[in-house]
Amino acid sequence: MRHAPGIHPKFHKQFHKLPFIVATLVALATPVALAGPAGASSWSPRTWTVQVGSESGDQEIQGMAFLPSEIDINAGDTIKWEANSAEIHTVTFLSEGQSLESTQPFDPGVANELLPRGTNWYDGHSYYNSGLLANVTVPGFPSAKSYSLKFPDQGDFTYYCLVHGMAMKGMVHVRAAGSDYPHSQSDYNEAAESKAHSILEDGYKLDDALLEQSSNHKVLVGGDDGTAMIMRFVRQTVTVHVGDKVWFVNNGMGEPHTVTFGTEPANLFAPWGDPTTFSGGQLNSGIMPPGSSFPVTFTKAGTFDYICGLHDYMGMVGKVIVED
Repeated sequence: MRHAPGIHPKFHKQFHKLPFIVATLVALATPVALAGPAGASSWSPRTWTVQVGSESGDQEIQGMAFLPSEIDINAGDTIKWEANSAEIHTVTFLSEGQSLESTQPFDPGVANELLPRGTNWYDGHSYYNSGLLANVTVPGFPSAKSYSLKFPDQGDFTYYCLVHGMAMKGMVHVRAAGSDYPHSQSDYNEAAESKAHSILEDGYKLDDALLEQSSNHKVLVGGDDGTAMIMRFVRQTVTVHVGDKVWFVNNGMGEPHTVTFGTEPANLFAPWGDPTTFSGGQLNSGIMPPGSSFPVTFTKAGTFDYICGLHDYMGMVGKVIVED
């Protein structure tokens, strides 16, 4: 047998194996080279979406929920909260040692509650607030349609909507960077859609229950059950006689309203006018927190329109027809 020039016979077999060895090394090395960028990409920070609130098509039923209410992300990821309702909400992380009770009830006159606070990355212990979020322009209030926050550190972080307190709570679970994600964004979206549908069904039942509790002399000023809110006066139109009294009652759990006749006052939060002898003109209940009532005695025949100064842009308006 002829041997390759310059190759000692005892290395001849190894010489013929060399192309195979080289090819094998190349084959082994090639996937590693190709897999590097793809692997790095799969571990790169992600941005996740959480819906804030939900609503019916006519905005009558509003949901008090972050969708999803809990989310698992990795250190370095960002969450973008998107307003999903006309009702105002906030995304608020309280400072270390601060109680939710110290922020309740929501006071739009306090800048820390009304306006954005904090940087665009969360330090895990300071006060961070989105400011008001809504998917429409809210008359008289600054609002945004989204809020984003990056989470550089691991931990479990609770946040609230200051407007609705304990009824609207969320949780962010931040694991180590590069951890496998237990759920995809599609999983969260599907769960959010299912929850929103459930809230809507709850709202329809609540609306029926409120209607049974109301009458021509008792108008319910919205209503809520900790899950859904009814942004309507129930009943919207009532008919009474001169000298009759109509009780406007907010028997909800967490939503403030007003009963405002005539021109909306500059200070919506302060009562205005005399509800014991109302014959028309300007009359305002001021803010009606849950559990409050506002009785009005009508002393003149006519048709009197009124609104909730906080939610009229969502269709929360009413009418009292007074007959002789």
